[in-house]
Amino acid sequence: MRSYAPVLNPLGLIIVFFGLLLLVPLGVSIHHGDGAVRAYDEALLMTLVSGALLWWSTHRHRRDLRPRDAFLLVALTWLILPLFGALPLYIQLPGISFTDAYFEATSGLTATGATAISGLDHLPISINFWRTFMHWIGGMGVIVLVVAILPLLGIGGRSLFKAETPTPMKDASLTPRIAETAKGLWMVYLVLTLACWGALNLVGMETWDALMHAFSVMGLGGFSTRDASLGHYNSLQVEGVVIFFALLSGINYATHFMALFQHDFKAYVHDRELPFYFGVLTVSILALSLYLMPYNVYEDYWSTLRYVAFHSISLATSLGFATADYTFWPMFAQVWILFLGSFIACSGSTGGGIKLMRAIILYKQVYRELARAVHPNAVLPVRFRNQQIPDHILHAVLGFSFIYMVTIVSLSLVLSASGLELVTAFSAVVACLNNTGPGLGAVGPAGNYSVLTDFQTWVCTFAMLLGRLEIFTLLVVLTPAFWRK
Repeated sequence: MRSYAPVLNPLGLIIVFFGLLLLVPLGVSIHHGDGAVRAYDEALLMTLVSGALLWWSTHRHRRDLRPRDAFLLVALTWLILPLFGALPLYIQLPGISFTDAYFEATSGLTATGATAISGLDHLPISINFWRTFMHWIGGMGVIVLVVAILPLLGIGGRSLFKAETPTPMKDASLTPRIAETAKGLWMVYLVLTLACWGALNLVGMETWDALMHAFSVMGLGGFSTRDASLGHYNSLQVEGVVIFFALLSGINYATHFMALFQHDFKAYVHDRELPFYFGVLTVSILALSLYLMPYNVYEDYWSTLRYVAFHSISLATSLGFATADYTFWPMFAQVWILFLGSFIACSGSTGGGIKLMRAIILYKQVYRELARAVHPNAVLPVRFRNQQIPDHILHAVLGFSFIYMVTIVSLSLVLSASGLELVTAFSAVVACLNNTGPGLGAVGPAGNYSVLTDFQTWVCTFAMLLGRLEIFTLLVVLTPAFWRK
């Protein structure tokens, strides 16, 4: 116990801080009188007491965290916080199992948006608020939030930030102090969330619904307050606002920070991911719209363009909202928009997948190998953002891409072996690993993950955590070498 005390001590503080966040939905419940106050009272008490006891029992063994400790702390944080996040759901919702409650909380905090709950329209408003609020907290990252507002921890904030922040190149900082960097990112996140809330309210969405959907959009999560998701509103204006802010949230927040707070709007021009980001999305939308026309899925080209554009951007950025059941599309179109979610989101965004930077580096590496086959003696460095990519980053990207594909195949086979139909199994793994939410088949936009058995639900939960921590952060803790002294 003593050897892990330096990790468990800050974990206790993080749990206490997370418990304090429960005061927000508690206030919403009191304000609306929705009958869920007791659930939050009990959850708040259990969370604060657990965190305080863990902190107090280990406070004598505090020390600065090493990189190895940071990996363990981040992994434990993302494994344990869903347990406390699930408490209000487990206490309040009749008939929900612990497995489904933990799955829902994990989906919320990892900003996945896969749900196992039906009857969303009739849930207490504070429960829907808590579900979407977890998206907002988890979208930017719990550890990033802690580093931003609790510098008193003094526990190797840079190591924590690098262990959790999803990007293949983690050494660049926006400011000299990592706490200032985290604060800057959260300020951008807050400003864009308020703008999204105001815009949704302006186009006709009720104030509280607008706020909860703004949490989901900016976290690129996908939880809605309606079983029909955004299809409930059937509003082109609402869809336009969601598309606009989903696209913004799929862009590197460092770029937004430089543009909004350092007044350097050329940052968008200098961001080398953006031409690929908008280019691939534009080509995909136009091509899929033309592809669907002969199938008469929708009445005319403009209706087809509307639904294709929304679902392509929603799934590509890993938002996961739906306005229609796209499983009626030809299978190629379904698989293509699901595949977009594997790589479109930019590094440093709240989106999931391998990130666009890795995809670009992979493309450049493949092109270099093809050129080498023709010119074996040529010196052909891989460049990105006018900089040569070091070999260690190339190797890291190749290694990540390999384990990413192995994870999809392995978990798909596990789900298939458990009796799940192959399309549903494969799409559930891809959707959870990319933190997209809805998949195909039984877990498509017209259904949800309640059709899965407990075992299948835990497999998808594991996939969500792997995706949020970009696989290596969690897997490295599971290796024997990590525990070897």
